[in-house]
Amino acid sequence: MSSGDLERKLKLAGARLGQRSWTWANGPGRRLAATLLHHIRRNLSARRLLSFPHFLFGCWVIILLWGETWVFESKVQRCEWKNWEQWPKGAQPHHLILIADPQITDPHSYPGRPWPLSSLTVTITDNYLRRGYKALQSKLQPDSLFFLGDLFDGGREWKTAHGDFVDPKWGYDRSATEKAWVKTWHRRYGEDYWIREYQRFASIYFDNWKDGGSSTRPWQRGKKLVASLPGNHDIGFGAQIQVAVRDRFEAHFGDVNRVDIIGNHSIVSVDTVSLSADTSTYKDSKDLEPIYGPVNKFLRDVKATKRKMVQEELQVWHDIDRDMRFDHKVENTEDVENSRWLRDPGEDAPDLPTLLLTHVPLYRKPGTPCGPMREHWPPTKPPKGQTGPVIPDNRNAITVTAGYQYQNVLNPEDSVKLLKSIGNVVHAFSGDDHDYCELEHDSSQENVREITVKSISMAMGVPTPGFLMVSMYNPIDAHGKPISGAPKKTLQTHLCLLPNQFHTYMTYIFLGIFTLGLLAARVLLMPILHLTPFALEPEQNSPLPMYKDKMDPPLSNGSHSYQSSARRMSVTATSSSNGSARWSSKKNRKGGRGWGWTGDNAGPRINLDNDFYDGGKTWKTGKGRQAIGVLGRELWTTTWRTSWLVVLYWVYLTRKG
Repeated sequence: MSSGDLERKLKLAGARLGQRSWTWANGPGRRLAATLLHHIRRNLSARRLLSFPHFLFGCWVIILLWGETWVFESKVQRCEWKNWEQWPKGAQPHHLILIADPQITDPHSYPGRPWPLSSLTVTITDNYLRRGYKALQSKLQPDSLFFLGDLFDGGREWKTAHGDFVDPKWGYDRSATEKAWVKTWHRRYGEDYWIREYQRFASIYFDNWKDGGSSTRPWQRGKKLVASLPGNHDIGFGAQIQVAVRDRFEAHFGDVNRVDIIGNHSIVSVDTVSLSADTSTYKDSKDLEPIYGPVNKFLRDVKATKRKMVQEELQVWHDIDRDMRFDHKVENTEDVENSRWLRDPGEDAPDLPTLLLTHVPLYRKPGTPCGPMREHWPPTKPPKGQTGPVIPDNRNAITVTAGYQYQNVLNPEDSVKLLKSIGNVVHAFSGDDHDYCELEHDSSQENVREITVKSISMAMGVPTPGFLMVSMYNPIDAHGKPISGAPKKTLQTHLCLLPNQFHTYMTYIFLGIFTLGLLAARVLLMPILHLTPFALEPEQNSPLPMYKDKMDPPLSNGSHSYQSSARRMSVTATSSSNGSARWSSKKNRKGGRGWGWTGDNAGPRINLDNDFYDGGKTWKTGKGRQAIGVLGRELWTTTWRTSWLVVLYWVYLTRKG
């Protein structure tokens, strides 16, 4: 085939295609466009737009904005610092917030939950965390924020890129549910998945950090966010920790053991889940030193570290030249001048009040009550005549128990070791339990007061999540000593509660039922109050003519022809609002009373309303059915319109986060 023939065929094919397109556009396409435009015009009429279902949707917009956004801001605003702080006039305290157990949901949380329910669970719980955190930042604007571990739920389960990744054969065994999923987890989820989970956590907390403002308040050195304290769901617990998992966590979040000077207080964060391997029953039979070795070294040096950091802090505040600048040159390590390095000033150097941060709570005897702010179980009512709390109170206490990759409280040896190694601990804060617990330890643990902070997540079994606010005020001089008039108690705490999501959903359900009731009431009142229906009348493809000639029967004598009789008769057919046909008589011009006939040849009067079958009973039955159909259609149409608009707006708010 020549190129000319091919070109002609292509042109012919193009012409045919263009002709078909033109034919479709001027035929079915034009009719389709006209039909769509017709339906759009019908639905955009004032009668439809300014209707009762759309008014209810407008109410639901406000309800959903309240339940998905405003309620978080309202709850957090009640916790404003000025509402509970009690410092001397003119004080500039440092505002610290502690967040425990966000534990973002993942395949480890609900392993058998199918898609899309699993994805919806992740979206809803992430939105709860994000909205609570954004409200916290925008309304409270903290100076510092620390996490108390369990950032992830299954972080310890996802394979690392380096090192062995096998479950230790010692320690507590997995539950039957987890055993069934271990091989699947190890096959599907690795380093790449963990990185995506890290980015997901960062999108909730790191990306919204500046919602609280980027500038510092007066007399504050700077804003700080610390999320490096690991929990057992992040890296495991005790002898069953895999070092490669911990190294990955530390590489992305920072040192798991650290000292920070905040608001003239020393804050010491300790990796107690690794420390617990040092008191494990498997310590003598297995080499666990890679697990507990780093935290033990940190505890041996922590007092000196505190003194060095306090000295540096005082030098900064009192403008002491530290001469920390070094020349840019290559030197032998043996000849390096290190006299300007930060050194331990000695045991006589000033020390600041110390706060201990640990994921796992300190040891307490079984049944030690947690106080009235514990949500799961309030304290047992004491018997008549007893003023103190009931001890032991097992319902109100943290259960002293352990299992696979968890232990509810530290061993007594680890608790004592922590407090003695750190020194000057005035308060301890922990997580892990998910509910609030406040107590004062006995003398063996230096009478330290401890608060176990509530989980901030709605998926951790605590109906009302929350976080802890800590206000610190400790004015000191250049030598680290309290100035005259400084308060003896240098910190105050306040539990801030977030919305109960179950109550929010119950509110939605109640208001949904109420909305359905309003729509049903309107439908029932329509015929009484003559309300305009929302549902559009169904359109007929071939509508009946509005006027139709009634034909005479053939006459035997031929005196009147069929056509002439038809011309002298007319029956008017009208369509009622309920769709039934009604017939009415038309008087002749000469004043006759005939039913379509004039003069002496008036025929019988036909009235379908009265002369219907069974004396009108069947008509009445049909009319009742039609009326019920009209009301039913109206209820369905208004309910459907309101429902899908509300659901669509909820989906929009959910995707928006």
